[in-house]
Amino acid sequence: MTQKQSGPEDKGSNLPDSPDSENPKNKKKKTTSTTFWVLLVGGILLAAVITNYTSDLRSKKIKLSEFESKIASGEFNSRNVHEVIFGITSITFQNMSKEEVANLSLSKSKTNKISKAASEKKKSTSKEKKTDDTNNKVDKKKELLKYRINIVGIPNEVLAALKDDLKKSKIDYDGSSPPAQFESLFSLLLLVLFVLFFIMMFRRMGGAGSAMSFGRSRGKLISQDDIKTTFNDIAGIDEAVCELQEIVEFLKTPAKYQALGARIPRGVLLVGPPGTGKTLLARAVAGEAGVPFFGLSGSDFVEMFVGVGAARVRDTFQQAIEKAPSIIFIDELDALGKTRGSGMPGGHDEREQTLNALLVEMDGFSSDKSVIVMGATNRPETLDPALMRPGRFDRNVLVDNPDFKGREAILKVHAAKIKMDDKVNLLHITKLTPGFSGADLANLANEAALLAARNDRKSVSMAEFEEAIERVVAGLEKSNRIIREDEKLRVAYHECGHAFMACALPHVDPVHKISIIPRGFGALGYMMQRPQDDRFLVTQSELENRICVMLGGLGSERLIFNEQSTGAQNDLERASDTARRMVTEFGMSPKLGTVNYQTQKRSPFLAGGIGGSADYEHSQDTLREIDQEVKRIIDECMVTVADTLLKSKEILEHMTKDLVEMEVMDSEHLESILKQYKTGPQIKPGTYAAIPPESAQEGDSNQSDEESSAAGA
Repeated sequence: MTQKQSGPEDKGSNLPDSPDSENPKNKKKKTTSTTFWVLLVGGILLAAVITNYTSDLRSKKIKLSEFESKIASGEFNSRNVHEVIFGITSITFQNMSKEEVANLSLSKSKTNKISKAASEKKKSTSKEKKTDDTNNKVDKKKELLKYRINIVGIPNEVLAALKDDLKKSKIDYDGSSPPAQFESLFSLLLLVLFVLFFIMMFRRMGGAGSAMSFGRSRGKLISQDDIKTTFNDIAGIDEAVCELQEIVEFLKTPAKYQALGARIPRGVLLVGPPGTGKTLLARAVAGEAGVPFFGLSGSDFVEMFVGVGAARVRDTFQQAIEKAPSIIFIDELDALGKTRGSGMPGGHDEREQTLNALLVEMDGFSSDKSVIVMGATNRPETLDPALMRPGRFDRNVLVDNPDFKGREAILKVHAAKIKMDDKVNLLHITKLTPGFSGADLANLANEAALLAARNDRKSVSMAEFEEAIERVVAGLEKSNRIIREDEKLRVAYHECGHAFMACALPHVDPVHKISIIPRGFGALGYMMQRPQDDRFLVTQSELENRICVMLGGLGSERLIFNEQSTGAQNDLERASDTARRMVTEFGMSPKLGTVNYQTQKRSPFLAGGIGGSADYEHSQDTLREIDQEVKRIIDECMVTVADTLLKSKEILEHMTKDLVEMEVMDSEHLESILKQYKTGPQIKPGTYAAIPPESAQEGDSNQSDEESSAAGA
């Protein structure tokens, strides 16, 4: 499918109108906070400059020579020269001492009170006028005068001589620096810096993720320059890519769809097992769409304080609407959108309030249709039905584990990033990795490259890929672990029992490798099977044969050692689980019939995950019959295992002997052992050959003759 690429002008014309163009107030909101702080800091600086300038104007400037002459003549003496301070750039003094300044302030305040009282009583006598004139004369006589002498460029010898003259005239002076003009400005600058520091602290406290930002959204606006992922980087999930390409095309060319009356999906939900590429798809949409993309997790809305999550939802959508058209991606949506009703009746469940806010924003009374919501989860069964209805999440996109072709395509994508040997067969690796997700395959390629670098190889060979598969499936190899010889022999018989049952029974995946080298958590050995193709349906006989393979190790131990060990614990657990599912889920019990007795819902995408309890329960008699049927299946399979291994004990011992010597046995060596004991066409246990009608009638007649002769005797 070809797609027309629109230029910047076309793209801008095709996009829906942004709310910013409709509502100019939204543009002013962005600069309101910044303008306030700029005006505040500018006002402080302006006040500081004005204060310093006015204080400089209030000081009377005189020359140093004039000051020296007046001291020599006695005009400036100890009675009218006080607070003399030698500074770096100037000398300051005043005509009154500190005590006189304080007394002058008190007298002025008393005079003001008297004059005010007099004006209120309207008593304007000549005596009062005389008193006022006298006070004014006193005030003028005792007026405070400040002087400033510029000493920039004056030699130190001249200043020293001036100090001697002051001492002779008994005038006290202070040798410390006065608050000169630039020094006062420096103190004011410190004040401004202190205010700026607090402004930055409060802005930081008001940012996302802080204690002062409970209601702020934690979503990140992802820049288009930071996203390099496109749909070309995704392989193995072509159906999901096609669904999302339609969303991207709608954002780029909405007129094509609007002409037919179609509307853009309000929400798109990506569901699938972990590691299948749901988040990668969202990144590709962000890289292809060319619109603002907000990415966040469902847990970002969850808080212990009531109302915080709902406020964050509203803030997230408000930011998205301001930049509309835009996309909001919520990863792990199940953390936010679980089914309501789990809280206490009448209580205030924070999660439910947050979900209610999300429901209203997505499709409420005043919801904006220019914002697309994308969600990703691997637990869709836990989501609220109101969230899943059309109008909110209109489209559910399944992102499942890749099939054979998908795995091969994914391996090609990751193999292109590493240097591989020419002999590497990606098709063979694809056959060895059934059930692998995209993340597992990426990890597989990376592990192979790391192993090649560890072995100082120039390229990644097939051996590194096979070792990486075993690392992913079985865990890290523990070749240095010391195991007793008797335990090693028991483990060898155990694993050979699994392998022989897999070779003896039909409809079972062929054996790929047998090993008695410990791997992973507590695995002293393992038998790896390789499926020939992807299977989506399994029959009852195939499930029973799988149980027989699981019990092959236990049957081998009982046959050789006449007792069993704890090594079969995991085998029994998996076999019992399979048998129980045959009875309770698949209706494969003739006694209980084709009825589903499942008591708990299983998650469709999480292995072993429980989605919740079912709506029905069973009686004690039914539970007892279920347990009896599970035991019956296990016992029947155990009988098949014991009979098969007993008839082929010699083959089992031969396999065990070679495995103890080799420690790792591949499928080719196993086939060579089995060919040595092959005598002709054989029917595998579990298969049933049709008996010809003539043979059956002949057998019945022979049986009746024998019964009649026995009766005559």
